[in-house]
Amino acid sequence: MSRAVQNALRGAVPKTQFFAFGGGLDQISSPLQIKRGRVVDAQNFEASLDGGYQRIKGYERYDGQAKPSAATYSIINVTITGTFAVGNTITGVTSAATAVVVAVVTTGTAYLAVTKVSGTFVNPETLNVAGNPQGTTSSTATVDGASTAALHGTYKNLAADQYRTDIAAVPGSGAILGVVHHNDVVYAARNNAGGTAAAIYKSSSTGWTAVALGRQLSFTSGGVTEIVEGNTITGAISGATAVITRVVLTSGTWAAGTAAGKFIFASQTGTFQAENLDVGATLNLATIAGNSTAITLSPSGRFVFVKHNFGGAANTKRIYGCDGVNKGFEFDGTIFVPIDTGMTTDTPTHVIAHKKHLFFSFVGSVQHSGVGTPYVWSVISGATELAMGDTVTGFAIQPGSADGGALAIFTRNRLSILYGSSSSDWQLVPYREEIGAFAHTIQDVGYPMFFDDRGITNLLTAQEYGNFAHNAITNQIRTFANDHRTLILSSCISRDKSQYRVFFSDNYALYITLLGQKVIGMMPQLFVDPARVAFSGELTDGSEMAIFGSDAGFVYELDKGTSFDGDAIEYFFELPFHFPTAPRQRNRYRTGVFEITGNSYATFSFSFHLGYNDGDADVDATQSMASSFVAGSWDTGVWDTGFWDGRTLIPSEVDLSGTSENIALRVNGSSDEYDSFNFHGVILHFTPRRMMR
Repeated sequence: MSRAVQNALRGAVPKTQFFAFGGGLDQISSPLQIKRGRVVDAQNFEASLDGGYQRIKGYERYDGQAKPSAATYSIINVTITGTFAVGNTITGVTSAATAVVVAVVTTGTAYLAVTKVSGTFVNPETLNVAGNPQGTTSSTATVDGASTAALHGTYKNLAADQYRTDIAAVPGSGAILGVVHHNDVVYAARNNAGGTAAAIYKSSSTGWTAVALGRQLSFTSGGVTEIVEGNTITGAISGATAVITRVVLTSGTWAAGTAAGKFIFASQTGTFQAENLDVGATLNLATIAGNSTAITLSPSGRFVFVKHNFGGAANTKRIYGCDGVNKGFEFDGTIFVPIDTGMTTDTPTHVIAHKKHLFFSFVGSVQHSGVGTPYVWSVISGATELAMGDTVTGFAIQPGSADGGALAIFTRNRLSILYGSSSSDWQLVPYREEIGAFAHTIQDVGYPMFFDDRGITNLLTAQEYGNFAHNAITNQIRTFANDHRTLILSSCISRDKSQYRVFFSDNYALYITLLGQKVIGMMPQLFVDPARVAFSGELTDGSEMAIFGSDAGFVYELDKGTSFDGDAIEYFFELPFHFPTAPRQRNRYRTGVFEITGNSYATFSFSFHLGYNDGDADVDATQSMASSFVAGSWDTGVWDTGFWDGRTLIPSEVDLSGTSENIALRVNGSSDEYDSFNFHGVILHFTPRRMMR
């Protein structure tokens, strides 16, 4: 038998090859060097810690009312005698139960799909719409009772739409200025309708509620009897009164009769004047120079927050914040306390708590409070100022010791490390002149991560405390990083998914999945709304909540629902050209079998192309798509669409008919109904052919 015949027979044996998806976006590797499983373009998939590429969940508007993602629907069989329409509120004449109609089905057994069910419908009973009978129930209501997985997704989505319409934007005008949550309540800042001041709102079961900032009254000559929270102060001359909610002691002591600072209270009766203050029968406990003033916020700042417990008690963890146009502040959800640092222009831009001090940044400098005293900023108390020589862009606590390690202080073009524990032993050491950070990109993922001119960089503690090493991690996606470094809006982390996330003004985001110090994959996302400001953290039950504020005044919760606030999630990933044998070995491709997992109904589209887009390749070309990151077009081959329900999604087999030395696959889709799903890998079925000449 000749060598040619032997080779032909050997090549005719069908083979299979599995390769796992993972590694994320790769914009720099050549076709022959790129690692299997990486993607050359993607949108709205994330690299999963469990392996593969997971379609992201959506986001939904939030104001404290019932969440759209938690909406349920019910099926009620009916005999229709009049007219039911989507959006109607139906009322059971016997039960007085009510519901909102999301779908009317008249074929076969007629039924209504309804949501916002209040009460319990009975069978039979007349159903009224606006007081007029339109039909009769022929069953009780069945929760999530759709007959197919596809209908279940549709009705759940329609129910979510009904809940979504109840959720309003934060009152006011312009973009959201800042978001934070504390004790399971979300707080958002936005300019008022006229743009003349900023206001803070909190979420509630009835929607956004304005936070009253209260009033402040400066005092001196505090006597030996201390005025405490809950005391009612009375003006010795005016008779004006107020109930103290916070005592802000900025200097002196009560014991020495030298206490000075200010009182915070919600409201007052009468008008204070220059006079002494009494508490009950105890007279002349402090001196004031005039009436209290309302606490107000100038408009259009950029709020940043940190939460810290300087008091040590369970109820003394508070929010500390600043916005670049107002004084820094303390806020516990009810009581708002402006913090006076003594700076001529007292408008800090960034904040952090470190070594029992509160730190604020100003143009070219950093200041901190006394030890354990966020209200006290005098040198005698341990406060001090650190000259930075550049505009500070943020802080990060570098792990490395039991009490929190050193403090990394970032400017736009420099990184410095603050060693020590107080003003008595601070050492401010320049780390690198060529490393800085863009504002609002610094996050703690167990070590600091930030966006600088070279892309996203981490700052790691080296072998022993006091030594550091940095590493730029976005070389693999440097085209994307370079294109977006001037478009940064905000950032946050997802502890649940071990991700660093940064958001851009063109509505793109970048999700970087980490396992310790190892990057699992970097994947781009494309939202419908810009994440102007963002925040993430734990709720009281230990779960995580990530939120962002938009230009239109809405607050959104990330990783919730099946849509972008009602808009479809457009998703795809494109694999590089893959050669299952040798780079020049032609193969007859037959089928591909994708390993896909998920929890709900979904549909997908698959396409492929052969031979580096060679026009001579055996592909039935019916459609072209432009790639946003790499040049070239994709020709649609033979498409399979499947409908799946359950943890393992099947069928997942696609026809890959054609002969070439390599093959590239694409997955895409669009939906506002599908829950998240994960593509883990693909099995290629092929038959080797001759080598290319």
